[in-house]
Amino acid sequence: MTVSLEQLRRCHFAVDLGAARTRIYVKGAGLVVDQPSAAAVNTRTGGLIAVGELAEKMTGRTPDYIRVVRPVSGGTVVDIEMAQRMLRHLLGDKMRRALRRKPRLRAAACAPHDADPLAQRATIETLVGLGARRVELVDTLIAAAVGCGLPVERAEATMVLVCGAAATQVAVLSLGSIVTAERIPVGGEAVDHAIVQHLRHAHALMLPSQSVRPLQLALSGNGLTPHGPASTEIHGRDVATGLARSVRVDTAAVRDAIQTPLTAVLDAIGKVLRDCPPDLVADLADRGIVMVGGSARLPGFDQMLRQATGMPVHIAERPDVCAAEGLGAMLEGRIEPLALNPLAA
Repeated sequence: MTVSLEQLRRCHFAVDLGAARTRIYVKGAGLVVDQPSAAAVNTRTGGLIAVGELAEKMTGRTPDYIRVVRPVSGGTVVDIEMAQRMLRHLLGDKMRRALRRKPRLRAAACAPHDADPLAQRATIETLVGLGARRVELVDTLIAAAVGCGLPVERAEATMVLVCGAAATQVAVLSLGSIVTAERIPVGGEAVDHAIVQHLRHAHALMLPSQSVRPLQLALSGNGLTPHGPASTEIHGRDVATGLARSVRVDTAAVRDAIQTPLTAVLDAIGKVLRDCPPDLVADLADRGIVMVGGSARLPGFDQMLRQATGMPVHIAERPDVCAAEGLGAMLEGRIEPLALNPLAA
């Protein structure tokens, strides 16, 4: 999955296929698509009813003949045909016609760290179905680090934590490559699930489905920290009666409920640091960790990492679009490789 910057400069568009959102960057036009990775399908006719935001709003609110599907799971395409149909509708006819006029259309795509060959092949097949003659794969960790402005091409340690919806990836980068990395199947969805299960067991309350993020409801303000609100009101459905009900939830109990998935992230960071050379770890003591990804905005998560690691923790300015912006910077040629002068014999 190692690709040169020269090859990426020849690409015409780049795609960041995430479990939660899909982003498309077109060379010269910038980020043209930033929509949820969802599609609503009529199971009777097979027709596509809606994609993106509209399909996301339909989740849990459709009749039985309409099904909302997610063709991407954990950064891996699980339904190639549906992913192609979703991308075509997200791009629109005008943009697709403009891309088709390019001679030998080339594309770039993000791929999770240590993605197996089958997952890589699924991503390539998806973009080939859009007309790409050649597809370059870039590690999500490198793309995200470039997108948030980290000096990955230098001989200095850079630690990036990609907090996705379905998985979390952490790596130490130096000289434009990954020194050591770890990927765990714990992300924002696991945190949401922990909150949902806590409310179900402790309060016999079922929350609405994915269209209403329980995380935003239960963790208002700095909910992950003791300085946040002591309690918050949650609306949902009673498990026993099925009637609408509101309960006041103690945020301290919610903090305890989500410790398990967040502890797994801390374990991954510890493993990466143990496998990292001492010289690079010394660099990280000053630079710390940069958090990117949609789940990086989890209230108080950065403070929890600071306390656990003792290192500075920073959240990128626009953490959710860092990977797509990083691909765009490579396509536009804004990243210069480190030039080494050959030594005379």
